Amino acid sequence: MIPSHVTLVDVGPRDGLQNEAQPVAAAHKIELVHRLQAAGCREIEVTSFVSPKWVPQMADNTQVMAGIHREAGVRYSVLTPNMKGLEAALLTQPHEVVVFGAATEAFSRRNINCSVEESIERFAPVVAAAHAAGVKVRGAVSCALGCPYQGAVSADEVERVVVLLKQIGVDHCGVADTIGTGTPRAAQAALARALKHFPVEEVSGHFHDTYGQALSNILACLELGIATFDSSIAGLGGCPYAKGATGNVATEDVVFMLHGMGIDTGLDLDRLVDAGAWISGVLGRAPVSRVSRALLAKRGAAATAAANAAANA
Repeated sequence: MIPSHVTLVDVGPRDGLQNEAQPVAAAHKIELVHRLQAAGCREIEVTSFVSPKWVPQMADNTQVMAGIHREAGVRYSVLTPNMKGLEAALLTQPHEVVVFGAATEAFSRRNINCSVEESIERFAPVVAAAHAAGVKVRGAVSCALGCPYQGAVSADEVERVVVLLKQIGVDHCGVADTIGTGTPRAAQAALARALKHFPVEEVSGHFHDTYGQALSNILACLELGIATFDSSIAGLGGCPYAKGATGNVATEDVVFMLHGMGIDTGLDLDRLVDAGAWISGVLGRAPVSRVSRALLAKRGAAATAAANAAANA
């Protein structure tokens, strides 16, 4: 069942950078997208069209989309939480828009003051308008493996939201472990429910690494034949419900694992490490990615050895 090729959707420019407390210049966001393209990324989640009141880091969404040098074969997606966001997004010509709903009533009530069903119903006109414009819609089930208010989440709760997303016509279903508490068997159970309603090529996993389980969860989902996963360059992003914790699984770490398993990704690991080191430098810190840190240290040791050899020659 394990696929021979895996597609990674790099969500660093959107889901990663939106969590940054310090402002990130539009020019740096654009450059990050360009570096990801150069490393072979063919699916990039660029920005979100949300109110700058709630997510100020994404206020430059139109500028960023306009500044990207688009490459043939690369798909650019954006998050659109409502019709106003979609209308603004469509002007920038994304290939895909993303809508989302929480798996638990506790999260939905606490965060947007409505039921899960009501939250999904609000996206029905967004999906219809996107399709009318010829744009694909990805639906995401957030907090699918754990909720900061409820705790554990059942596969039945996940399937309920999957069905609701299917009913409003989304084309793709992503299952997200937003707080990173999921473990492999739970990940398999949740993704298996999505596979009951969507073809395997239209199901993906999104795993945060808050508790260090993301790679294990991805491996478990590979066993189901899942071949699309979200990841974030340099491990950009955090978990808003666990202060100081890591967030999205690092693209470099996923690629290292997949390549080690003989699974093709079309991605250049060295270029990914370069891109991750660059954006981490912009942010003034080291990459979260363990693979990136290891390879950068190896490069540094090799450079030092070469310099010493030259000096002693």
